[in-house]
Amino acid sequence: MEAYGRASAASIAHGRAAVLAVDTGPQVLEGSWHGNRTVVLEFESVEAARAWYESDAYAEAKPLRLAAADCNVVIVSGFEMPSRSS
Repeated sequence: MEAYGRASAASIAHGRAAVLAVDTGPQVLEGSWHGNRTVVLEFESVEAARAWYESDAYAEAKPLRLAAADCNVVIVSGFEMPSRSS
């Protein structure tokens, strides 16, 4: 996965994503979780995330991830807590 990390770093920067979390030991409270690393990226929008995933820049790194790990990749919409009225 080190080779993937190096290869994907430039595509993440090019996609203007922020790395919010990298954890090699997430605490699973419910359900089953496979894998030993969780990475959370933040993009400006769902469309920006999809564009990064389908980009030529990421296409160079993706085979390295697929060869090194069994992964789940998901895109979720952001959420803003509604303001509380007093």
